[in-house]
Amino acid sequence: MADWDGHAEREERRYADGLARLPDDPDGRQKQLVRVAMAAGGAGLARLMQGREAEARGWLARSAERYRESFAGAPPSSWGRLIGAVKARLLAGDLAGAEADARWTLAQGPAESESSIGRYAAALSFLALGEDDEAAGHAAALQEDEVFPPAVADALAALAAGDGDAYEDAAERVLASFEERDAYLEDVPVADTVLVLEALAEPRGLAVRPASPLLPS
Repeated sequence: MADWDGHAEREERRYADGLARLPDDPDGRQKQLVRVAMAAGGAGLARLMQGREAEARGWLARSAERYRESFAGAPPSSWGRLIGAVKARLLAGDLAGAEADARWTLAQGPAESESSIGRYAAALSFLALGEDDEAAGHAAALQEDEVFPPAVADALAALAAGDGDAYEDAAERVLASFEERDAYLEDVPVADTVLVLEALAEPRGLAVRPASPLLPS
């Protein structure tokens, strides 16, 4: 059994320590803000696994805010921060916040990027906004990308198409990829991508609610 209190408390300490040591120089500051955003996300996931949803929402909101704050000083095409913000809002069940961050994300131009991370940011954002036709094009490009995880690309494409069978198959493959891992983001053993996909599937009537030790019961 995972020590969820231990995971959460470790990440909460990392967050507090990171904020207390924010550098003044812009480059050091943006890097540190990413670290604290990741720590807040880790704390939120651990609390989600405990069913402590109010605490989880608070930490995931902090994560989204720090990712957004970091983007101002980030190098060009730092699309991962945009993904982090939208994912955190979806994990928190904050659909209004996800829509707001999705609009902000798209305003930064990832839909014009040819990188897989930029396309992923665009696909997630369009799905969060319910603009499935726009999401479909980016998901299709990700399916052709040799670097991007194929199961995630297939899940995004299925959500955009409203194809429940294809989504269920892809979501199961995404979950299996997490269950086969030895390492997790922030060392918190949670299948966060599955939770994000399920948050997008729910309003479309496509959620499959899989069971796993890596997902909240």
